[in-house]
Amino acid sequence: MVPAPGFEAAITDAVTAGARAIVAITSGIGERDQAGLALQRAAVDRVRAAGAVMVGPNCLGIADTGTELDLTWDDFGPGPVGLISQSGNLGLELAQLAHEAGVGFSRFVSLGNQADLSAVECLESLIEHEPTRVIAVYVEDFGDGRAFASIAESAERAGKPVILLTVGTSPASVRTAFSHTAALVSESIAVDAACRASGMYRVETPQQLIDLVQMLVTAQQPKGRRVAIVGDGGGHVALAADRLTTHGLAVEPFTNGLAADLAVILPQTASSGNPVDIAGGGEEDVFNFERVIRVIAQSGEADALLLTGYFGGYSEQSEAFRRLELQVAEALAHAAQETGLPLVVQTMYPRSATTVALRRHGIPVYADIEAAASSLARVVDHIANPALGLPPPVTPRTQSPVVRASDYFGTRRLLADAGVAFIDALTAESVDEAIAAAASLGYPVVLKALGSTHKSDAGGVRLAIADAPTLTGAFNEMRGRLQPPRFSVERMAPIERGVELLIGVKRDRSFGPVALVGLGGRYAEVFRDAAVALAPITSEQGVRLIGSLRGAGLLLGRRGRPRLDIEAAARALSALSLLAAAMPAITEVEINPLLVLETGALALDARLAADAPGG
Repeated sequence: MVPAPGFEAAITDAVTAGARAIVAITSGIGERDQAGLALQRAAVDRVRAAGAVMVGPNCLGIADTGTELDLTWDDFGPGPVGLISQSGNLGLELAQLAHEAGVGFSRFVSLGNQADLSAVECLESLIEHEPTRVIAVYVEDFGDGRAFASIAESAERAGKPVILLTVGTSPASVRTAFSHTAALVSESIAVDAACRASGMYRVETPQQLIDLVQMLVTAQQPKGRRVAIVGDGGGHVALAADRLTTHGLAVEPFTNGLAADLAVILPQTASSGNPVDIAGGGEEDVFNFERVIRVIAQSGEADALLLTGYFGGYSEQSEAFRRLELQVAEALAHAAQETGLPLVVQTMYPRSATTVALRRHGIPVYADIEAAASSLARVVDHIANPALGLPPPVTPRTQSPVVRASDYFGTRRLLADAGVAFIDALTAESVDEAIAAAASLGYPVVLKALGSTHKSDAGGVRLAIADAPTLTGAFNEMRGRLQPPRFSVERMAPIERGVELLIGVKRDRSFGPVALVGLGGRYAEVFRDAAVALAPITSEQGVRLIGSLRGAGLLLGRRGRPRLDIEAAARALSALSLLAAAMPAITEVEINPLLVLETGALALDARLAADAPGG
């Protein structure tokens, strides 16, 4: 922990003295400029030559609560969470939030610039660390993203879920990360794909991370989406029902039998359906909370139970109430343990003695109903949608055809050879050639002015041209306005009989090729309904991705619509992903739209971007 000018000498002195582990807190080295980066690399070489390892520089230290090793300046209290943070200050914030939530840490490491030890190595070590049950990671630079995802997948298989907090969803955060740690931030869709493959949970804020940690460290986990709600106020239970259903959880009415059993316990003013408002039953006898929750837990009619509202506040009123409520809290914890039903608590009094007791028994407690609902929903969704798994490595093609991004027909041929079916099309450079092409294909036709990546946005596409005079007029108008090198005349697809998807693959510098599927056509960026996975993917995985779209009902035959051939769409996506994975020169390839019909799927347009020599 020395100023930057003294860093090199401190490293030399440390290894000369026989140090084998170095924590380099010093900042202003490799994250500033090329000279600093060279100094950092030289320091790493010196450390490795001495058989030592180094954390940092530009970090906040390390801690191991099991051995009481503490080289930080905050209190990382003991607990089951292993924390890896590239940012020191974010590590401090997480420690403070965890303390408020009654969560502790097994180990903490602040990585800084990852000049020597990396997030991958630290993540791997936590898998073998017996006290660690959940792994939390904040990282900006993934390095080898697939290696990181592979270790996270191993942690998932070992029963140690990984929660990932990262940046890169906005241009501003990318700039900040670069100036802070010289990180090359992966695009958000690539991170999502890595999470989908490995089973990592992705969160957006430190508070969400700690909220989710509470849910994951509890022994009981939900087995489905049915949630029972119990509270002592109509407003609290109604709001809880709204938030749970918003997140895709089910608040279903109880059977008549269960409702009758609850009515026997509760005052006449109470509601015994779902949600349950005990309506003063707590004031009559605070043990009514335990009786109601035990009856519901034993009924088999819920996969999780949410207690919301005032519980936790009785202990604030008097010593006698405190003793009674603590007894009820112990009984609630035992009921959850004995029945195996997850119990989640949201209370107006998150810092009371009662909530401390609940957390001590592994019951997650939240001050905010949204935090409780969203955390529970994340866990339920994760269980319902298991990880896709990381794809095996693909051997690059030894002889790949050269296709330029501006070569529309070359792109079509390349993708068609890979197994993607296209609508019939012919090239034309003159009006006469366009009319001949239309006669061969049969009217109606589509006319496209080639040479622009986004032809539709430039006004370079005319649909449903019914005859030669209309085609002539459209051809001359586009030629005069856009001056394209040539045109494509294509058979008009039966768009009204299908749904348009977008499928594509984009290569990320850390995670490699990433496959994407979403609602397509002209409004793809408006809908922003997409699912991603690390490429290549199988057809079966493609079906799962398509089925996860919010708009999947349009393809699955709901509300009287015919079921469309999502298997054909998945095969096209798989073929595209295999091609891009085998051709490293392809940086991006996209089919938009892919028209999915009752039988088959047709590519209606395609574009490609490639590194030299391909583009």
